[in-house]
Amino acid sequence: MAYRFWLATLGCDRLSLIATIHHAAEPRRALITRERYEQAPDFIQYLDSVVKNRDWWHSAYRVASVSEEHVTRAKALTQRWKLLVLSEDWCGDAVNIVPYLARFVESAPSTLEMRILGRDANPDIMNAHLTGTSRAIPIAVALDEQYREHGWWGPRPLRLQIQAIGDWWTLPKDERRMLIRTYYARDRGRGIIEEVLELLESSVVSPQSSD
Repeated sequence: MAYRFWLATLGCDRLSLIATIHHAAEPRRALITRERYEQAPDFIQYLDSVVKNRDWWHSAYRVASVSEEHVTRAKALTQRWKLLVLSEDWCGDAVNIVPYLARFVESAPSTLEMRILGRDANPDIMNAHLTGTSRAIPIAVALDEQYREHGWWGPRPLRLQIQAIGDWWTLPKDERRMLIRTYYARDRGRGIIEEVLELLESSVVSPQSSD
């Protein structure tokens, strides 16, 4: 894959490459088949199933919204996209990101849909979408209507990822966690949706490739 954004290692043992938007060099048959995608829960079904951080998940979904600009761009997409998200209910980044992806998809049902799978139950998909060597989540895989992968996004907005593995990396864990939550609260999903839109808007589906 070619990376739109990349950063070299910043002295971090766990992460060897930081990227947010990952473009496929060419559309590829993914591990995510039609059957696998259609059997995955949508966001409301997933929300009903969460156990850890349940109140936080529901609260995040209630307050999540999408800007008018992003709604307009989502509705203007020339291709219908399927987003397959890997998540886990215990993941703080997922709680701060996936509800915004859900609202994003809901804002443009003619061009977007989304299903969610657990990371730990789907190691083959996770291992094909690593952030460096890390099994970081959430990720969102962009599939066309033939279930071919055009790229993926994750696990955090670029600006946050740079800070989290840069200036904030040596801070105590609790302090770093608070800074990350503050970033999400102030950003209100704008960076997340902007980057996912960039991925979708820059992906071209060949009309004759419907094998």
